[in-house]
Amino acid sequence: MTRSATRPTSRDVARTAGVSQATVSLVLGGKWRGRVSERTAGEVRDAARALGYRPNLAARNLRLGSTRTALLVVPALTSEFFARVYTGAAAVAAEHGFGLVLYPSPAGVGPAPSPFDPARTALDGVIASSMAVDAPAAIHGSHLPLVMLDSDPEAPGSAACVNPDIADGMRRVAAHVLGLGHRSLLHLGSAVASWTFDVRAAALAEAVREAPGAGLRTARSPLDVTAACDALVAALAGPGPRPTAIVCDDDILAAGACKALRRLGLRVPDDVSVTGFDDLALATAVEPELTTVRLPAEQVGERGMTALLAVLEGREPASEALPVRLVVRGSTAPPPR
Repeated sequence: MTRSATRPTSRDVARTAGVSQATVSLVLGGKWRGRVSERTAGEVRDAARALGYRPNLAARNLRLGSTRTALLVVPALTSEFFARVYTGAAAVAAEHGFGLVLYPSPAGVGPAPSPFDPARTALDGVIASSMAVDAPAAIHGSHLPLVMLDSDPEAPGSAACVNPDIADGMRRVAAHVLGLGHRSLLHLGSAVASWTFDVRAAALAEAVREAPGAGLRTARSPLDVTAACDALVAALAGPGPRPTAIVCDDDILAAGACKALRRLGLRVPDDVSVTGFDDLALATAVEPELTTVRLPAEQVGERGMTALLAVLEGREPASEALPVRLVVRGSTAPPPR
């Protein structure tokens, strides 16, 4: 007997789970919420897994006029943050019978030539994460439903926006550093113009303005350890008092800052404190380990894919910001006397 002759059908799944074929179709098609209980949906999925059932997606998509494929656009494939975003989004996509294609946007500026020609014939929607300020306009041209992640919620053309609470994260960093007694701060910011980095800079500047006697200088660098090291060495060679704390836009810049300080014979945190942002694996690979802000990257991806599904089904996606957490480690201490 051939394998195709013994392949389980939706009727087999329905019989095993004790439900109708219509219920199986709803659950495995990702359209069960509000129609089928969580318990029943779980029983259907368990039955499908036990039987090794796989729906005929090609036939179903032909009927629905849908590819059940989404595109996730990220600035780079080398960032751990975007890998975790993809992991979260892909898990939700798989649960609903969607495929998810990961696609890099060069330098975070705009999408490269698409492997789909035209894109709208091969995709149901687009999720774009942490784009540079002029990138969304290029993506909007596809006329596909667009969900933005870690991006300006007021940007035109997006159907939904999913953000971690970036401003709260930087406020927590500022409160920690200022609470230790630091009053001379340097912000090592990203040279990429994007909403997420603009929010970090604005939140830090506001916190420093409100702290009596505190001052803030800014230096910018590409998101690269060597470039960040060079940028900080140049900034510290300039006029003015040496800062006692370096607040960085992300952990990569913070690693470069620590390298620069060692090059100059300064100790972290005895002479200068350093903070990062994102809580990448790099944050615990450097010595001392970085005080940083943990972003819920996988949850951002999960919520982004869930929002796209809601848009495609004509429902209102959730809009509240995702909470972040300050993680205090050895790279911060009170300023030297």
